[in-house]
Amino acid sequence: MRKRKFSNSSLKGWLYLLPAILFLGAFMVYPLIDVFVYSFEEGYNSASQTYFGTGFYNYSYVLHDPYFLQAVKNTFILVVITVPISTGIALLISIGLQAVRPFRELLQTIYFLPYVTNTLAVGMVFMILFKKTAYSEGMINLLITALGGTSVDFIDGPYWAKMFVLCFYTIWVVMPFKILILTGALSGVDSQYYHAARVDGTSKFRIFMRITLPMISPMIFYLVITGFIGAFKAYSDVVALFGTNLNAAEMNTIVGYVYDMLYGDSGGYPSYASAAAIILFAIILTITCINLLISKKNVHYS
Repeated sequence: MRKRKFSNSSLKGWLYLLPAILFLGAFMVYPLIDVFVYSFEEGYNSASQTYFGTGFYNYSYVLHDPYFLQAVKNTFILVVITVPISTGIALLISIGLQAVRPFRELLQTIYFLPYVTNTLAVGMVFMILFKKTAYSEGMINLLITALGGTSVDFIDGPYWAKMFVLCFYTIWVVMPFKILILTGALSGVDSQYYHAARVDGTSKFRIFMRITLPMISPMIFYLVITGFIGAFKAYSDVVALFGTNLNAAEMNTIVGYVYDMLYGDSGGYPSYASAAAIILFAIILTITCINLLISKKNVHYS
């Protein structure tokens, strides 16, 4: 009887999961397999659906392409800088919001506004603030010169200036979501832990390190993982700041490189685009697995 009940409940569970499994299979697994196959087809022509051979030439071409190497460099710099800084600042702001009772909801709404604003619109605002033109130095340059510094063209100028703007913009865009998640996580920590720690005379720093941080570590880990994945998929943010000709600006990303190979001025090379997409998938998968292994030792799941 128990076996029959278990079988019935198991069958119901699989039936509930079936639509999601079919959806994932049709729109994720099959396209991924298709792209993987394309990545080995040399000289694939999408119009005639033909190719002249199979092998690793597409991967060799992509890995030796200066534009792809530049895109990888830009993407990794973006990931390494923006993920920890945005998470750290969001944590500090969330802790501050927990301590401020008056106008807390208003401040949370203000901090969340950049997240619900169109990405391209925010990019246009940043471009106006940082771009140096024949008619205007830009608001940031006016501030720099007022403080005695030298103006810099952050949009069309040196590489470090353009990367600074991109990182600044990315942090600004992703931080509101992290603040929302961390504020909720901090609110969910049982106040009895804090009360017991205060009774024992524990310092605020020790309370944070021994109680707050371990209790919200699952959410921090979630934000780090999604932050890594999001930063590796960056493209629209870069276009919003530097336009569509990202190779000329030396600001392309891996996703931008894939798009250029498919649809850009150098487009019409689906095999190269597929190889680059598989390399990106492998990078994201590897970093995610490393983070999962690290989380087993450092993340506290209550």
